[in-house]
Amino acid sequence: MRVNVIGMGYIGLPTALMMASHGVNVVGTDYNKNLVDELQKNGKVFEEKGLSELFSAAVKAGIRFSTEYQKADIYIVSVPTPYLKKSRKIDPKYVVAACKSVLEICDDGAILVVESTISPGTIDHCVRPLIGGKKIRLAHAPERIIPGNMLHELVHNPRTIGADDKETAETVRSLYASFCEAEIVLTDIRTAEMSKVVENTYRDINIAFANELAKICHEAGMDVYEVIRIANRHPRVNILNPGPGVGGHCISVDPWFLVGDFPNLTPLIHSARNVNDSMPEYVYNRICEIMAEKQISSFSRVGLYGLTYKENVDDTRESPTLQLLELLEQKHLDSAPVVYDPFVNKDMVPNQVHDLHEFLSKTDLFVLMVGHSEITNRPELLSEKTVLDTRNVFSLEGIYKL
Repeated sequence: MRVNVIGMGYIGLPTALMMASHGVNVVGTDYNKNLVDELQKNGKVFEEKGLSELFSAAVKAGIRFSTEYQKADIYIVSVPTPYLKKSRKIDPKYVVAACKSVLEICDDGAILVVESTISPGTIDHCVRPLIGGKKIRLAHAPERIIPGNMLHELVHNPRTIGADDKETAETVRSLYASFCEAEIVLTDIRTAEMSKVVENTYRDINIAFANELAKICHEAGMDVYEVIRIANRHPRVNILNPGPGVGGHCISVDPWFLVGDFPNLTPLIHSARNVNDSMPEYVYNRICEIMAEKQISSFSRVGLYGLTYKENVDDTRESPTLQLLELLEQKHLDSAPVVYDPFVNKDMVPNQVHDLHEFLSKTDLFVLMVGHSEITNRPELLSEKTVLDTRNVFSLEGIYKL
């Protein structure tokens, strides 16, 4: 079986490597020549636990990388799916472009699998019309992994395969079963599309509830974390933790697909998105409160720790810190905060430094935006600092929380 995985990003690359290391004949394709060149030289394109070892195993097994689409039995499209901020609808341009390129070179009988997260009906509305007279079989196999634990979840998380017929579904299932040890559920394409969006929307709504509780408890002078801890002792309650915002390319994006497609039916989902999108401004207001209380007059003495959207990864997509910095820029402040992240080596924002001790020396108010283990394992470094812990990772005396 020949497989061409399209898109060598956070999802496509680990998927291609996992398949190749389990005996599948795989070519990974990406339009980005620099990325492909890096992969061909065995370069590491992003940080992920165990990825280097998996890469070596896949190369040994014969994986290849190219900017060109290949003749294959199965094509897996794993490209970004942003949304249009004005309409809140999915922007399918990358999926459409990839599928068009596949259809230009594939043979009749090939299977085209969209793995990118898409809104319900995207394959029917945007992909199926491209096929024309070709005899191509379609499927949807939404990814279910998270940066920082990708390789474990690729193997152990259940999967869903949506297809038009049982034969196609079984063929795709056999491919994923080459490495996935969990249950693989078969269904139709629209149900598969919807189930993935629903999973992330559920979590977004739960997080929004926690974030709204944080605002209420702060206003009322209560400890939101203690409230949640006690409430979660009920056997049917599982409230997630509040935070400075929702990042990543799943939870912060996918709910908008439903809002965009069903604007009159999604007031709860829309409200949850607004609550979570409001958190960077809430963090800004908390910073201002603490600055006034501690008589810190300049934002240049505020340090934002963490640029990624979650701990111990290098993924900055939809990062709450970037959202906060964008908000600060809009406010035209006289000075900007210092920014540091041990996983982000390139300069992304103004006043970014690349050494922890330099960062701490320039900081009076330390704002923890991401709980990287570098700092959570060394809380003594913050003993002389005013600390705003937006992730509730420290138990230091006298620190501020959301």
